[in-house]
Amino acid sequence: MKIVGQAGKEEVALVYIAELEPGKFVECVEAMEPPLPRERKWVLLVSTMFGCPVGCAMCDAGGFYEGKLSQEQIFAQIDYLIRKRYPDGRVPAKKFKIQFARMGEPALNPAVLQVLEELPQRYEVPGFMPSISTIAPRSAENFFNRLLEIKQRRYTGGRFQFQFSIHTTDEQLRDELIPVKKWSFAEMAAYGERFYVTGDRKVTLNFALAQGNPLDAAVLLRHFDPQKFLIKITPLNPTHQAQINGLVSHIDPWQHEEDHLVTTLRAAGYQVIVSIGEAEENYIGSNCGQYVLNHLRQNQPIRDGYTYPVQTAG
Repeated sequence: MKIVGQAGKEEVALVYIAELEPGKFVECVEAMEPPLPRERKWVLLVSTMFGCPVGCAMCDAGGFYEGKLSQEQIFAQIDYLIRKRYPDGRVPAKKFKIQFARMGEPALNPAVLQVLEELPQRYEVPGFMPSISTIAPRSAENFFNRLLEIKQRRYTGGRFQFQFSIHTTDEQLRDELIPVKKWSFAEMAAYGERFYVTGDRKVTLNFALAQGNPLDAAVLLRHFDPQKFLIKITPLNPTHQAQINGLVSHIDPWQHEEDHLVTTLRAAGYQVIVSIGEAEENYIGSNCGQYVLNHLRQNQPIRDGYTYPVQTAG
């Protein structure tokens, strides 16, 4: 793996552009949560595909697809990020999360499962928690069955974060935002019921919520038990795709006050997390849905995003 460029800020986040095969690039990210030091919390985001076949309406990392990464190509990103900071492979962070979410739908790549199996043996990572965020593609049933078995065997007691990316409770709008065949709410709920056991983290239902897209507590209650599922609402990050598709974030990442929607969801019995994070990451281009290489190819500015220059390596 060859790092050809990077952008960002040490105390917030750094995006690395990596060439894994001649002319084929991915990105990986390391991020912190100021003011916490790296020894308290450190988050890595790695790619699982060259591009993504899904093409979500708000995501700059899709729109093209050149194949799945191998197990070793995924590990190459993790190894670079870890050994850059900790050459001996021991990560002291109390909370050390790896999200398989920079580029690609992880449930469409079985190599992700091999990485989950082997990672705790490759490094000394006492605070490690993997994070899988998925749109629940219909073709990935075998992946989800194997993931459940790995979680039960290796990552019990709340040491795994599993998330369905839904974005709206309007099923027609959901199909427009995520234009592939995927599980229904009932199918996601059935899997979540199997996945969650006492002592686990609740299964997350994630909504990168755009203005005008419904998030209806009554719809959720028909399928998702508040004792086993929680709601996470995030800003719709500034991306070229969101701009092209006329999507505007329901949440202002710079100034947010909890609104009636959050109150209604909590009144329905759900734990609700309004996850805003560091707005500076929008300028770096390290947030979910952002992809620095795509921005460079677009060669045009975007409001509130992608302002950090890319430093070429070497």
